[in-house]
Amino acid sequence: MHDHTLLNDWQWEIIQPLFPPATGFGRPRADDRLVLEGILWVLRSGARWRDLPERYPSASTCWRRLRDWEEEDIWLQIWRVFLSALDAQGRLNWDEVFMDGSFASAKKGGSAWVKPNAAKVQSGWWWQTAPSIPLGSRLFSASPAEVTLAEETLSAVQVPRAGAGRPRNRPTRLICDRAYDSRRFRERLAARGIELICPHRRGRRRPPLQDGRPLRRYRKRWKIERTFAHLGNFRRLLIRHERHLSLYQGFFHLACLVLTLRHF
Repeated sequence: MHDHTLLNDWQWEIIQPLFPPATGFGRPRADDRLVLEGILWVLRSGARWRDLPERYPSASTCWRRLRDWEEEDIWLQIWRVFLSALDAQGRLNWDEVFMDGSFASAKKGGSAWVKPNAAKVQSGWWWQTAPSIPLGSRLFSASPAEVTLAEETLSAVQVPRAGAGRPRNRPTRLICDRAYDSRRFRERLAARGIELICPHRRGRRRPPLQDGRPLRRYRKRWKIERTFAHLGNFRRLLIRHERHLSLYQGFFHLACLVLTLRHF
């Protein structure tokens, strides 16, 4: 048993086969598990790379591996493998998917949109004992309106099927707050067979597009707020320290991967 508190043995047994095999020659390669532990330590603590404890590989090694694995889409691929496994077990509810956005301020100015989609899981006790499962995410600059980014965010949801067929990415209902209230957005979703459920904007002059019955589902939006709260436990996500957005995105994908892994 490794003396690790961030990743236990059974979790590593699930993740290890999904990492790319080591290639090349030269000096012995730092152990992938130790490197992952080091990256997780920075992600969860929010500390500087230079403060990485000596029990992990060097900060430069962990930083470089985070960058390389993100550039190779390793974090995203592993996350989607876990989502596919949960979907094959019927534990992703495509009847209702929730969307929202959150800010992550940048240490040296600027900010990034964090746009996760979170699906509620099946009914009953599971709602009360486990957090919502993040399905996909996109990062943007903070300037565009939320509704203009929604379709691109939704397209980031690509859950591979256990058998043949295209990845799943089409919920029956998309539940959002009033910032997404747009006739054009509703029509474009409807063309894809997706019903948008969200309150109308205040002061709306056009006729209402839905009555109060669908909005009963809106009361469950606390699920995505809880997802944001769980993501906030990864302190490195609260402030963007990285100069390159791809590194912040690597941290974000890894956090979503860990939240999904907790359901196994």
